Amino acid sequence: MPEKEPQEIMLRGIGGSPGICIGKAYLVDKEGVDVMPKYSVSGKQLEAEKKRFKAAVKKAVDELHHIINDTPEELRENAKILETHAVLLKDKMLYGRTIETIEQEQINAEWALRKVVMSIKPLFEGMGDAYLRDRAEDVANVSDRIFKHLTGAGCVDIGSINKRVILVARDLSPAETSQIQLERVMGFVTDSGGRASHTSIIARSLEIPAVLGLDRATSIIQNDDIIVVDGTSGTVVVNPSEETLAEAETRKSQFEARRALYARSGHLPAKTKDGLEMAVMGNIELPEEVVAVRDRGGDGIGLYRTEFQYLARSSFPTEDELFENYKDVVEVIPDKPVTIRTLDINGDKAVAYTAEQEENPVLGLRAIRYCLKKPNVFLTQLRAILRAAHYGQVRILLPLISQIEEIIETKKLLAQAARSLKKDGLPHQDRIPVGVMIEVPSAAIMADAIAKEVDFFSIGTNDLIQYTMAIDRGNRNVAYLYNPITPAVLRLIKHITEAAQHNHIPVFMCGEMAGESIYAPILVGMGVNELSTNPQAIPVVKNAIRMLNVEQARKFVDELLKLTTTDQIERLMDSTYGSLLNNGNHMKWER
Repeated sequence: MPEKEPQEIMLRGIGGSPGICIGKAYLVDKEGVDVMPKYSVSGKQLEAEKKRFKAAVKKAVDELHHIINDTPEELRENAKILETHAVLLKDKMLYGRTIETIEQEQINAEWALRKVVMSIKPLFEGMGDAYLRDRAEDVANVSDRIFKHLTGAGCVDIGSINKRVILVARDLSPAETSQIQLERVMGFVTDSGGRASHTSIIARSLEIPAVLGLDRATSIIQNDDIIVVDGTSGTVVVNPSEETLAEAETRKSQFEARRALYARSGHLPAKTKDGLEMAVMGNIELPEEVVAVRDRGGDGIGLYRTEFQYLARSSFPTEDELFENYKDVVEVIPDKPVTIRTLDINGDKAVAYTAEQEENPVLGLRAIRYCLKKPNVFLTQLRAILRAAHYGQVRILLPLISQIEEIIETKKLLAQAARSLKKDGLPHQDRIPVGVMIEVPSAAIMADAIAKEVDFFSIGTNDLIQYTMAIDRGNRNVAYLYNPITPAVLRLIKHITEAAQHNHIPVFMCGEMAGESIYAPILVGMGVNELSTNPQAIPVVKNAIRMLNVEQARKFVDELLKLTTTDQIERLMDSTYGSLLNNGNHMKWER
C-alpha cells in the first residue's frame, strides 16, 4: 500500500517577530536538566558544596562572556541582554540566596538553587507589565546554565548548525538566540515565551520570523518535518498541503516585497492624503535600540522603558548610571523628542531588594505608587532625567496614574529635583513636558480633569484593555476578550481623545494597538496625534497613514462608535478599509 500522506496540522501561538518562512524543522535538544536527588551536607562538606556552586557559577559567567565576545555584528546592540544575564548570575537574589540556603538548610547546591528559583520566578510572573513578566525567563535561563555545570549536562550549540533550518525548541535563551547564523537559521518556534521576551526582541532585531508560546510544538513537530512559520499571525503549519505551501510562498513574497518598499519609504513623513502629518515614533527598552528607531524613520522615542537598568542588580542604579544611559539615547537624536517613562515595576518584587511580598502584585504597589512610596529612589531618577534633558528634547511620562493626587505629588518632587540640581551646579532643564499614561479606567474616566494638570496623554492600550475587560491577557482561557476594538475600549479611547482636545493637549498612543496598521483609520479618526511602536513597525504604520483621508476616517469612527459588538466592528472595518490596507499594502490583521 502507498504510504499515507502526513496530515496537515495548524498550531497557534504568539507572533514574536513578523514574517513567513518555509523549511525543515530542526529540533533543538533541550530536555532540561534533571536535578539530582536532595541530600544533606554538613561540616567540611558544607564548604565544599558552596565551592562547587561558586565554581559552576564562574563557568556559567565565563561561558556567557565567551558568547558575548563571539556575538555577530548584527546582534551587537542586544549584547547587553547577555551582559545582564552575566550580572544576574552573581546577583544577591540568586547567587546570595542560594549560598544562604546551602548554609542554613544544609542541602546540596542543586536543591538550594532550585528552591531559590522557585521563589523568585513567581515574583516576575505575577507582574502586570508583559515585558517584566517575561523577565521570569531570564531567571530560568541563567539558573539552567548553572544547573548544567553542576550536573555536567551539555549545552545547546546553535552556532554549530550547518544546514538551512527552522529551529524548534521548548525555549531558546538570549544567549542561544545570539548564536543564530542568518545564512543557516530561517526562523524559530518555541513552546514557551512571549512577545516581550528577550528572545522575541532579538528575533525582531534579526528580522527573522518567530512564533512563541505554542505549548506543545516540540511534542508534535518531528525533525525534518516541513513547517510554515508565520510570525505575523502567530501560526505554524506542520506538514502543509501543496495548496497551503503555494499560498504561503505567495504571502512570503508579498511580505518581503512590502518590507523592502516600507524600508525605502520609512523616512518619508506620515502625512494623510488631505495633509495631516502624524508623528510615528519608536518604543525602546535598551539604549542601543534608538539606532533602530532612527534607521527606520522614527520621528523620536515615544516610550523609553527605564526598568532594564533596575533589573538583575543587588542595589538601585546611581543617578550617574541612569543619566549616562538617558544621555546616550538623547544624543543619538538630539533634534527629536525622547519620552522617558519613569520606573514602572513593583520594585520590591522585580529588583528583589527587599523580601516583601504581595498577594496580587499586578494590582499592588507598582509603577507611580511605588515611586511615590520611595521618594529617594524617585528623586534619583527625576534628577537623571532633568540632566539628560539638557542635551535634547526630553519628555517625562508617568505610568499607572489612577488619581490626580499622584500627578500633583510627582510635580512637587520634579520641582524639588530641579532645585537640588541648581544648587549642585549641574547642567539640566528646569522644566520639561510632563505626561501621563492613561492605562487605568479611573484615569480614562477622569481624563478631562487630568488634562488640566499635564502637557500630554499617552494611551497604554495593553493595560487599558486588560483592566477595562478585567482579564489577564496571558491567560489563554480568556485571551479572546483581549481585543483593542471591543466597543468598551473604543469608547474609552474616544473619551480620552475628546478630553485632550477640549483642553488643548496632544494625545499619543504607545500600546500594541499603535503598531497594528489596520487600526490606523480608527486612531486617525479619533484624533490621536502621535503613535509609538516597535521600531520594525514604524515604516508599515507610516505607510498606512499615508493612504488615509482624515475626514473619511472621522466619519468612519462615528459609525464605528454606534456599534455594540466586536463582530459588528470587525465587519465594518473590513468592508471600509480591508481592501485598502490588506491588498498588498499591509500584513493581514488577525484577531
